[in-house]
Amino acid sequence: MESRTRRLAVSSIAALAAAALVAGCGGSGSTGSSGADGNTLTLWTHNAGNAAEYGVVKQVVKDFNASQSKYKVKIQAFPQGSYNDSVVAAASARKLPCLLDVDGPNVPNWAWGGYLAPLDLSKGQVAVKDQLPSTVGTYQGKTYASGFYDVALTMYSRKSVLKKYGIRVPTLDKPWTKTEFGDALAELKSGGKFKNALDLGTGDPGEWWPYAYSPMLQSFGGDLIDRSTYKSAKGALNGDKAVEWGKWFRSLVTKGYAPQKSSKSPGDDFRNGKTAIQWDGSWSAQANIDKFGSDLAILPPVDFGDGPKIGGASWQWAMSSSCSNKAGAQAYLNFSRQTKYFVDFAKATGTIPATSVAAQQVKGYETGGQFNIFLKEAQKFAVVRPVTPAYPYISTVFSKTAMDILAGADVKGALDQAVSQIDNNLSTSNYSSGS
Repeated sequence: MESRTRRLAVSSIAALAAAALVAGCGGSGSTGSSGADGNTLTLWTHNAGNAAEYGVVKQVVKDFNASQSKYKVKIQAFPQGSYNDSVVAAASARKLPCLLDVDGPNVPNWAWGGYLAPLDLSKGQVAVKDQLPSTVGTYQGKTYASGFYDVALTMYSRKSVLKKYGIRVPTLDKPWTKTEFGDALAELKSGGKFKNALDLGTGDPGEWWPYAYSPMLQSFGGDLIDRSTYKSAKGALNGDKAVEWGKWFRSLVTKGYAPQKSSKSPGDDFRNGKTAIQWDGSWSAQANIDKFGSDLAILPPVDFGDGPKIGGASWQWAMSSSCSNKAGAQAYLNFSRQTKYFVDFAKATGTIPATSVAAQQVKGYETGGQFNIFLKEAQKFAVVRPVTPAYPYISTVFSKTAMDILAGADVKGALDQAVSQIDNNLSTSNYSSGS
């Protein structure tokens, strides 16, 4: 469950970028129609290999089909590894299903590419305004997707370790400052007991890098793009605050606080006592509690100067623009917006329920529950990845740049190059501005 849930947060981006490039017509929409045979609608999901979540999908479809006689939804499930390729091929052929799931950060890319249609979710039991903002996919002021859950980044340590080294236990209201965090890492390293004072999980490739490390950049005051216009990364990704982040990021290695490349299982390293503080996600909480019990310390993200930040958005549900029965598709999506399904999905995936009402019905996430901190982190600190069709490209560039910086590249030079690459992509791809 731990590795599966981690993938919910950091799913593949590259193949989804290719889908929009196939269209080559930002925002033009699809001229074909597909995904339905009369009132029988096809639904695609990436959950073929995920029995628990797939079970909930099947139950929602079964309940919808039994609730009325006009529409029937049929499921086609794909293993997550081949799902993106299937979507790319179907988008190229204008043969997308009526209903499909999409990784949250890619919603603007898909909407711009003409694959998704705006949604009216006003007839569902759960109001969109009651969801975690990170679980709603928007583009240019319109809602294109909605999810049932999210995950949260956090830090793990042990209360006994922090006490031994005289380190204050941070809280949501008073997280560590940059100085406090640096002092804590210095103390832990000097103690000589831990192989890693800190483990950032840098052994993971791809989308983990922007998901896990751009919130730190944002907490410093930088960003992946200037979100006031979504037309340039200049100043946001290579300004003084971004350079400060890059130098700090590299210093974690040069000072011996964190490995340049983590092991294949940083969670095991933490649970086996090799690591003092681990930057990870809510998906590891249960395994960590099973190991350390009440000694586990679940810590909020550090405030590097511009407030604590974590990444937001996971898998969401959408309707294709080529669907020939949009009334039926929206009927299904609105039917699925029942609190019981928000509860069922969260339980099946071990994730944060997308509403506070649902959270009260999921053990551990209720008020006072041991996992309620993750809901609060998602409410207070979550920042969605840039709401622009350019995000898949930005993700790739940032990942390489951050890796280069950690390996010792000149920080300002690397960030300047990243800005140049991103701005060139923005200027040549005819992207609409995000919103």
